[in-house]
Amino acid sequence: MNLLDKNDALSLARLRDVLIRLEDTIIFALIERAQFKLNASTYQCGVYDYENGYKGSFLGYFLHEMEKVHSRVRRYTSPDEYPFTQPLPTPILPDLEFPPTLHTNNINVNIAIMDRYLQDIVPKICSAGDDLNYGSSATRDVECLQALSKRIHYGKFIAEAKFMDPTQQAIYIRLIKAKDREGIMELLTNRTVEAALLRRLRRKAMIYGHDITENGDIVLDQETHDKKISPDVVVDLYERFVIPLTKEVEVQYLLQRLDGWQAPVSTGTS
Repeated sequence: MNLLDKNDALSLARLRDVLIRLEDTIIFALIERAQFKLNASTYQCGVYDYENGYKGSFLGYFLHEMEKVHSRVRRYTSPDEYPFTQPLPTPILPDLEFPPTLHTNNINVNIAIMDRYLQDIVPKICSAGDDLNYGSSATRDVECLQALSKRIHYGKFIAEAKFMDPTQQAIYIRLIKAKDREGIMELLTNRTVEAALLRRLRRKAMIYGHDITENGDIVLDQETHDKKISPDVVVDLYERFVIPLTKEVEVQYLLQRLDGWQAPVSTGTS
């Protein structure tokens, strides 16, 4: 996605392409994390001592250190990137002049993403136990969290593109003024698209979760039918978490969309 081009950033067709690619990113990130044990100690506070007096978990420490490096190369100046930690250093690279694509907002749902990831996702994809691969598993955790965050916060771009649709804008404005969350959610929802997404995810997880021969055949262990990741887990992740939280971001964004905004003056003549 070229966010330096406003027309590109608000094209629903381009947004769908981005979200489909992020499906691949998320599935592969989950597969990579699943190769390690749960390693619960990396999520517990106070296990290790840190020079700066940090008292949180190893994952929290590692994530902050990673985000400090990413911040220096201006990752979080991009409108589609949202950090989990603060404070972060200023970039060493000069600012890019992104066009004003999104309406000013303060939405960041990374706390909810982190909570759900640790409480619900990791225990489902990882075997219980401790294999001592703390650095490796934390690296994979960060990749999963960043991919999920990017996908979910793309809800802002989806909401903006739908709001700017001239055939729907008057309806959105009416619902926003009435603070009708349920009405906005219903207008945003396309159940046919969601059902197709879940079918596509299941197929991808089935394919990516197995080895493939040179002839393109999926290799199944004849005794255990072991998979790198369960398609049911991937589908459940999207159905109960990714899709609902993305739509919650969309609703929150739209409820702030009229703040300080003036509708364009019509130049038509009667």
